[in-house]
Amino acid sequence: MASSLIGGMIANGIDAARIVACDILSEQLEALQQQFSIHTSTDNLTAVNQADIIMLAVKPQVMQAVCEQLAENNQQKHKLFISIAAGVHESDINRWLGGSRCIVRCMPNTPALLQLGATGLYANPEVSEIQKQAAQSILDTVGITVWVDDEILLDAVTAISGSGPAYFFYFMELLQAAGEKLGLNTETALKLARQTALGAAHMAQQDDIVDLRARVTSKKGTTEQAIISFQDNNLGKLVDAATKAACDRAAELAKELSNPPTNN
Repeated sequence: MASSLIGGMIANGIDAARIVACDILSEQLEALQQQFSIHTSTDNLTAVNQADIIMLAVKPQVMQAVCEQLAENNQQKHKLFISIAAGVHESDINRWLGGSRCIVRCMPNTPALLQLGATGLYANPEVSEIQKQAAQSILDTVGITVWVDDEILLDAVTAISGSGPAYFFYFMELLQAAGEKLGLNTETALKLARQTALGAAHMAQQDDIVDLRARVTSKKGTTEQAIISFQDNNLGKLVDAATKAACDRAAELAKELSNPPTNN
């Protein structure tokens, strides 16, 4: 995800010379430097001193250690920290950084790798309007962004868009399998499922999805029969249950990260 953001920023006109990537792995830094011609460093504190915006693109399990190291630097009060670590609460990040920090939490999804992502953002009260605009401009380079007023709503964002790509992959997988059962070979069924999903997604960007569905659902036609079958088998109820399960699990994971188990 960090590589996607770097690529998106540069593709949208941000000077590579203004970007510094930090990592403990020199091989990773070398690859980033060669790909994007950015500055790299293994010294987090020096890089943070020179930055106005710090992107925390680390695994949730190491976020605490990274933030506590950065807390050793007392020049961070008005810097903007943007976290893309799933499930790590703003309050925990803030505490680990020393408190009273400007923090934006983000929930991106994997299509950001193609600059087709959907990202939910939440800003704590310390974040200024200018900083909010800066955070949004960065995440806009890899797709669309939406703001939520309550951090808990990022769990809902996770359930809809964060995990959402997998739902569509799974439906395409099922559609392919259904095509094979109806007599199509694997290659043909997969090609049709993929292209149909792509075409439908493009059309959905241009018009109301309910109207689109109505237009292609002719009375007593083939599509109507499929839709009736979906409805009779409570597809809507299944989607509600699945997204609630994802949302609940997001909340559970955040709680686990906030209160890691202790070894007795």
